[in-house]
Amino acid sequence: MKGQDDEVVAASEDSSLPLEWRFSQVFGERSAGEEVQEVDVISAIEFDHSGDHLATGDRGGRVVLFERTHVTNSSGGARRDLEDTDYPLRHPEFRYKTEFQSHDPEFDYLKSLEIEEKINKIRWCQTANGALFLLSTNDKTIKYWKVQDKKIKKICEVNSDPEGVASSSNSSITTACRGNGGVPEAISSLRLPVVVTSHESSPVARCRRVYSHAHDYHINSIPNNSDGETFISADDLRINLWNLDISNQSFNIVDVKPEKMEDLSAEVITSTEFHPTHCNMLAYSSSKGSIRLIDLRQSALCDSHSKLFEEPEAAGPKSFFTEIIASVSDIKFAKEGRYLLSRDYMTLKLWDINMDSGPVSTFQVHEYLKPKLCDLYENDSIFDKFECCISGNGLRAATGSYSNLFRVFGVSPGSTETATLEASRNPMRRHVPVPSRPSRLGSIARIVGRGSESHGVDGNSNAFDYKTKLLHLAWHPNENSIACAAGNSLYMYYA
Repeated sequence: MKGQDDEVVAASEDSSLPLEWRFSQVFGERSAGEEVQEVDVISAIEFDHSGDHLATGDRGGRVVLFERTHVTNSSGGARRDLEDTDYPLRHPEFRYKTEFQSHDPEFDYLKSLEIEEKINKIRWCQTANGALFLLSTNDKTIKYWKVQDKKIKKICEVNSDPEGVASSSNSSITTACRGNGGVPEAISSLRLPVVVTSHESSPVARCRRVYSHAHDYHINSIPNNSDGETFISADDLRINLWNLDISNQSFNIVDVKPEKMEDLSAEVITSTEFHPTHCNMLAYSSSKGSIRLIDLRQSALCDSHSKLFEEPEAAGPKSFFTEIIASVSDIKFAKEGRYLLSRDYMTLKLWDINMDSGPVSTFQVHEYLKPKLCDLYENDSIFDKFECCISGNGLRAATGSYSNLFRVFGVSPGSTETATLEASRNPMRRHVPVPSRPSRLGSIARIVGRGSESHGVDGNSNAFDYKTKLLHLAWHPNENSIACAAGNSLYMYYA
């Protein structure tokens, strides 16, 4: 028993050490010089709560599902589970499961507006009776899908060969045929083909419900609630609350649209996220860099927030790009719900929901781009929406950058872990340890400026390429494994 305890202690200590990231697998890898079709570019990635399934959506409106491969054992499932517990797999590996067309291009005749089929977000819902459930959305319409393995039905063989020749199983039957119909002599009657259910199964996707006509602007988030019954959908100015079983009615819980659109300020809703354990709490971010925490128990229309998280204004003059790069593109709660991760254009921030005076930690993602903001504004790259993710144990966070790079940061107190990897078969890795700087709050240490690099080059001392950007990535909920999208390719890494 003492030896086992020592192993547990050692494992807990190892969790603070920097991770060694390795390539795991890739799906949809393109060959050198091959052009990527726009419809094949991945636009959404999401692990389910168990980590056994992974879903991706693309600009062509398709949803592709992957499932984790398990070692099969003829001795039975119970023994296999025990062996997996004693000798776990080195890292999770996935295989293709199925795909289906979730959305098609549409046209709004009232507004003369084309609606793209691109999948903006995917969210997994609770499983039931062996079936998988997920939500997917484009700019205007949300769909609720059920994916379940169905037994394949086959037609059983008849007892007569269609050409009048006996089959191998009936080789003893004479092939002499009568003149009327060519029926073998040994067969007294014909058996009609019968449809039988085989032991093989195939996944079938079916749309259960469609939630539409609730948003005037593009939907940017569809987080589902921990109660398993409701979810919210958010666009630039409104957040609506839905029940999964009711598709023709939703409740508006946040509305920042002014009476006159001329009075609209530059602040719009950019991302929303439910608290992982408290079904009455949710957070939403804005284009001015603030995050608001609201409590659904306070009022039906949550115009007033419970807490406001924003960074104190820095001293000194502001530039034209100050507000643009402050816009929060994505937020994620840690698994336990106390910490909140946010991503703006230049930085990744970690917030403590019990402390609204400022972020606990700030991580520089691509500081070398500051001198190039004018160029990035001219080619619209400054408006790119990078996502972020946090590990299941809450010790690390990851986000994307240009040149198909993504950064991994240690977010635990005192950690200086920083890794830069490229979405390829040979990820390049580099640590950038920068000492933390004490915060203005005195006893509470704040890590500022981590991950800063030299100007004009990316994290690997190469000229950056703003055309190849890694916007979408997801962290496995239980293991140190990251899935990220580079164009039409899905790369997976483990540590």
